[in-house]
Amino acid sequence: MPELPEVETIKNELLPYVEGKTITDVKLIWEGIVRGITPDKFRRHLIGQKIVSLGRRGKYLIFNLSGREKLVGHLKLSGALLIKKTGYEPERFARAIICFDNGTDLQLCDPRKFARLWLTTDPTLATGKLGPEPLTAEFSLKWFRDHLKHHSTLIKPLLLDQKFIAGVGNMYADEALFEAKIHPARPTDSLVSEEINKLYYAIIKVLKKGISEKGASVQNYLRPGGEKGTAHQGFKVAHRRGEKCVTCARTLAYIKLRGRGTYFCHYCQPEKPQK
Repeated sequence: MPELPEVETIKNELLPYVEGKTITDVKLIWEGIVRGITPDKFRRHLIGQKIVSLGRRGKYLIFNLSGREKLVGHLKLSGALLIKKTGYEPERFARAIICFDNGTDLQLCDPRKFARLWLTTDPTLATGKLGPEPLTAEFSLKWFRDHLKHHSTLIKPLLLDQKFIAGVGNMYADEALFEAKIHPARPTDSLVSEEINKLYYAIIKVLKKGISEKGASVQNYLRPGGEKGTAHQGFKVAHRRGEKCVTCARTLAYIKLRGRGTYFCHYCQPEKPQK
């Protein structure tokens, strides 16, 4: 699933193609992609609107339109947004195509049909209640320390809770926990002050690195021009099941934690806190 670095990359790379452009047509190849509004109303309300700017909230992409409504998209597990010339044959798994007045189309492709689009005046109706953005001033070390106190759960599932922090997903949670040398199944109330500090800075570090490397193309993720990201090439644990740890050379471990595949190093990330 595209996480914060992937969606941020998509936002940044789409901007030159769509900002200030007017929507001339909307083709819904699979109408089930639209939520909260009828497909016909979705098309009618979008056509003629101009893209004023692009935003991101967590893993959601937000198109700010010239009217009162906003177009909100979530790529879920396997979605991609690709820029093509108008008239270009739709990609095999294209589910929706938005045409612009500059001769380009935006194709939303998704082989698994999990991606979703909303057209709403209130983006929170699509995004729900999200926690702070981890690369903003709102996500301060004090905030992180204070809010950890209110949770009694395992640390990795908490990092994946979008109501706690927006945008962190499976890959970058694994990378941050390895960076901080914290076992993913550690209870939050077992973390000592120094570990909390390390984890806070590790979250910021791995997300910024992911953005600088244009996201991770582990499976379906593609940038708007069809290129892959390179962040996965530098992963230290995520998706490296059975490979050697870059720190201790021991074999990396893989477990299911609350239903999510989790990669870590038993030796570098001990299950019991170090005294």
